[in-house]
Amino acid sequence: MEKRYVIGIDLGGTSVKYALIDNEGTFHRQGRLPSYADISAEAITGQICKAVRDAADAAANLGIRVEGIGIGTPGIVDASGRRVLGGAENLAGWENLPLADIIEKGIGLPVRIGNDANMMGLGEMAFGAGKGCGNIVFVTVGTGIGGAVLIDGKLFGGYANRGTELGHVPLIADGERCACGSVGCLEHYASASALVRRFRERLEKAGAPVPSEEINGELIVRLYKENDAIAVESFNEHCDFLGHGIAGFINIFSPQLVVVGGGLSESGDFYIKKVSESAFRYAIPDSAVNTRIVAASLGNRAGCLGAASLFFCG
Repeated sequence: MEKRYVIGIDLGGTSVKYALIDNEGTFHRQGRLPSYADISAEAITGQICKAVRDAADAAANLGIRVEGIGIGTPGIVDASGRRVLGGAENLAGWENLPLADIIEKGIGLPVRIGNDANMMGLGEMAFGAGKGCGNIVFVTVGTGIGGAVLIDGKLFGGYANRGTELGHVPLIADGERCACGSVGCLEHYASASALVRRFRERLEKAGAPVPSEEINGELIVRLYKENDAIAVESFNEHCDFLGHGIAGFINIFSPQLVVVGGGLSESGDFYIKKVSESAFRYAIPDSAVNTRIVAASLGNRAGCLGAASLFFCG
């Protein structure tokens, strides 16, 4: 197989991760720069161009021809894969932005862009836990819940590419208000930040002492393993909420795989086992008969690999 090389960019609210990647998934250069997300769109695109130039210089030193630049960005990307329409509140000025045109003009290489969660899902299909499968639901559980749906090896985004907001599937009909403006969303109840919030609420209600260290998912998992009653209740609830949401995805898409990413998915096999038990309890058996639930395997490389795969899988 002839080697092909692409620069993959994973843009976030804190940093721009970038890598020079070949079509076997090998990183030949990688780095990270601050994204300047709170300054301006011009500042952010300047950092992207700086990252690309560093990777391109590395390619030139290695005698490598770069085919293009793939970019994963927060927000809604239009169906052409050229423009960010909006929905990225943590990036200043990131609305109706012709991102592909801006980077192409600044760098002189072809550019393709996609939503960041979609890029992670594409990366897992091409190089990670979903390799060899074409029908996948990818769910990433972190501060929020994002995801991607891949059908016959291609990203599905709904009409005009405005769908697959997996974190905002309604879970609780009369639930609490979500950051998106709706109520009872899966993200509000099953994200890692929701786990922390509800753990804190239980501590307060019980009058229990607050741990001296930072309360995060890692701490709650540790306390769960130590059989701390509040941690056990909170963690079991989290797995039940998440499994309930995944059951809905199984009933709709009947995928070969549900791939679960994010920090909690790295806490051990027991996590995926607990979420799976919940999901298969709620899913229609005939819809779930061919579905497995697995942990993502690429970690923080998924975004860059997926962005590069816009060329490799295109």
